[in-house]
Amino acid sequence: MEITANPAVVEPIQPGTTERPTGTVRVSEKGERALRGGYVFVFDGDVTAVEPAPDAGEDSPQDGDLVTVRDAKGRFLGTGFWNSRSRMRVRLVSRNANDTFTDAFWNRRLRYALDYRKSVMGEEDLAACRLIFSEADGLPGLIADRFEDVLSVQVLSLGAERRLDRLLPALVTILREDWGQVIRTVYLRCDGAVREREGLTRFTGCYTYPGLSLRSEAEDPGTVEITENGIRYTVDYREGQKTGFFLDQKYNRRAIRSIARGRRVLDCFTHTGSFGLNAAAAGALEVESVDISAAALEVAAANARRNGLSDRIRYTEADAFDYLRALGERGRRACPFDFIILDPPALTKTRDTLKNAIRGYRDINTAAMRALPRGGYLATCSCSHFMTDTNFLQMLHNSAEDAGVSLRQIELRKQAPDHPILWNVPETDYLVFGIFQIV
Repeated sequence: MEITANPAVVEPIQPGTTERPTGTVRVSEKGERALRGGYVFVFDGDVTAVEPAPDAGEDSPQDGDLVTVRDAKGRFLGTGFWNSRSRMRVRLVSRNANDTFTDAFWNRRLRYALDYRKSVMGEEDLAACRLIFSEADGLPGLIADRFEDVLSVQVLSLGAERRLDRLLPALVTILREDWGQVIRTVYLRCDGAVREREGLTRFTGCYTYPGLSLRSEAEDPGTVEITENGIRYTVDYREGQKTGFFLDQKYNRRAIRSIARGRRVLDCFTHTGSFGLNAAAAGALEVESVDISAAALEVAAANARRNGLSDRIRYTEADAFDYLRALGERGRRACPFDFIILDPPALTKTRDTLKNAIRGYRDINTAAMRALPRGGYLATCSCSHFMTDTNFLQMLHNSAEDAGVSLRQIELRKQAPDHPILWNVPETDYLVFGIFQIV
């Protein structure tokens, strides 16, 4: 599925345009409290009225336009992207009534995001880094990951999509001028199902723009090599999951190294092998990496060969849930591992499926705790914001009871800081990662 333009966007907003809100959205007291408390979304149930701006047409606002958000008394609450087809009717981009939405405004947002990464990430980590993280950077619906000279971009809101020609050329230019980084490919991974809830089509393809020396579809190789924690990976930004590589666990992968040294490690849900590779590179005696996807294991094995670690890692194609259950049933004396790493995919993407997800997390964690010997180690995580820290820790407490063990906490961690968390915006706080000893 590769095209170079999205037919759903009929009126892209070009650089040089001074945008003005084309309507006013009035919100309920509940919506007002949320926005004044730092939230950035107005949901459909909190919209009480939609009015065109005095100088706009009667059919304003159009989806993707900027709108002003006000409370019942007319007090200003913010400005954001409007979309009548989305449950998130408004995504805030500004809380300043004096903001003017010119190129300077959007460029300033981009520079803030890049300057933040320079401040919080090590210099060696900027070559493989999330540069833009949607609402957390004041650019709702836009995600951009840098992989060396490639930008892999997800667009998840109509407002961001209408402004791609404002945002992406500016981002490429700022990286060249401020970072000295020439971007060769901007690849649009607009294939997520969430786009359909915004009224957007799903597509992928190389982005091009006049004046930018970017690769076309025919010229683009589709893969790029990156280095993370001293380990080299090939990133497939065309066909890989999400943007091609999960950068959010970067420092969590590094955190398991000291424990992995000299141990026998089981890496479950290995995907492209990153936790297992970090364990092997740190000096694990042996690593078994398990995943249900044969294609993912092929990529993981290639990464192991690339780093000279094939002799320490074996790859097993299996359902990790079934594998762990069988391991737990065999008991501690039969377990060949003293360190188990659990990095499952998000088991819930909606609040409605949370109970089932908790059961799934509890199942695999209980099995791992039953299998590990006393004194063994467990690294475990969840990557869904619906699985809150409280839910996750309660699940681990219940799993420990089920397994008849106690947990000694070594550390609790979150996503890497290039995926910043906005307090009062729980959607940005989605990853919890813990390392424990079984006692």
